[in-house]
Amino acid sequence: MLSGLTIRGRCLLAAGVAAGVCSLILDERDLLRVSAFVAALPLLALLLAGRSRFGLAARREVLPMRVPVGSQALVRLHITGTGRLPVGGLQLEDGTPHALGGRPRFRLSDVPRRGGTVLEYDVQPSLRGVHQIGPLRTRIGDPFGLSEFERELAGRSRVVAVPRVVPLGGLPAGSGLGTGEDGTTRLRAGHGDDDSMVRQYRHGDDMRRVHWKTTARRDELMVRAEERPWQGGTTVLLDRRTAAHRGTGARSSIEWAVSAAASISLHLNRHGRQVRLVTEDGRQLAGGSGPADGGHDEAVLDSLAALRASTQRDLVCGRDPGNGQELVAVLGETTTAAVAELTRLRPQEARSLALLLDVRAWSGQPSDGGFDPQVTARRLRAAGWTVVIVGGPRTSTAEAWGKLCRESDGTAGTGVAS
Repeated sequence: MLSGLTIRGRCLLAAGVAAGVCSLILDERDLLRVSAFVAALPLLALLLAGRSRFGLAARREVLPMRVPVGSQALVRLHITGTGRLPVGGLQLEDGTPHALGGRPRFRLSDVPRRGGTVLEYDVQPSLRGVHQIGPLRTRIGDPFGLSEFERELAGRSRVVAVPRVVPLGGLPAGSGLGTGEDGTTRLRAGHGDDDSMVRQYRHGDDMRRVHWKTTARRDELMVRAEERPWQGGTTVLLDRRTAAHRGTGARSSIEWAVSAAASISLHLNRHGRQVRLVTEDGRQLAGGSGPADGGHDEAVLDSLAALRASTQRDLVCGRDPGNGQELVAVLGETTTAAVAELTRLRPQEARSLALLLDVRAWSGQPSDGGFDPQVTARRLRAAGWTVVIVGGPRTSTAEAWGKLCRESDGTAGTGVAS
């Protein structure tokens, strides 16, 4: 109970006790009366402040509740007086996490009993996640400043900081999106009508299936790849392993990968593609309900906002995450075992594309762990993947995606976006 006393109140209480002891030693009754009054005053103020009814109510409003990282949201505090006595001279503090900025403080000189007052401040998330604002607190004291109590006026409100979505342009060649086709790829009924989709030559391929025009253009042996019937869209695979990424905070490689996965998923869905978003362990986060689904964007962003990094050491899905669909992967550091897993998961007749992050650029150590993205990219390409290496945090998702689309068409150069 005495914890509610201010420094002034504690000093006054100590002075009263000291005066009382002196009055007993000196046998001074007048001093004893003064000491009793001095000691009782802070205790009485403490009792009255603790039991007094506080005529103030508050309500918090967050606009909007879902905000991209780096953007601003408006927080409104509606303060109304509920008591008969005027309320003024109060200091309010709203509990805001560090990821949303500093804690805002307000001082109220007066709160009208009718209509109340509105206080506003902005929050700007620096990290994705589900953040809690609040509680809103104030301190109540007596007129003499001898006691002070903290009161909660409003509880907590949720702010969902979703990944930043980058507008993308273009689509991978052969996907049938935005071309006036139905977006599906089917086997031809007749003989001799091969698909125009090509891939790199692998040992054991029939030389009769060599696509000489593309081979001449790319200066490497390319073969035609027949595709099985369309399996219902595209699967976006997000590698969220802690061991596969570098950097910390908003500028880490995993945050770049999350933003890229969100941008690609929304881009494909808005072009009429049914999109599934899965993680490296095969867990489905969102999608699969239908092309251009109205709730797809919100489901993807909400699931990625709450997504946490995985402690899984290597990329082991355990089952086919794509269900035979076209596969787009956003990968961190990829080991030999992970390349073998991706090779196993890739359907032979479906297109597979990958953005491979050179995570050394995020760590600032060019020789970090011996990871060489060029070697990994060659292994993935040999397994039939179309790969673009993301050179560092300054590379935009739009630039890397455009490079990947051109690479899928066989018109890209080095396959490195930087």
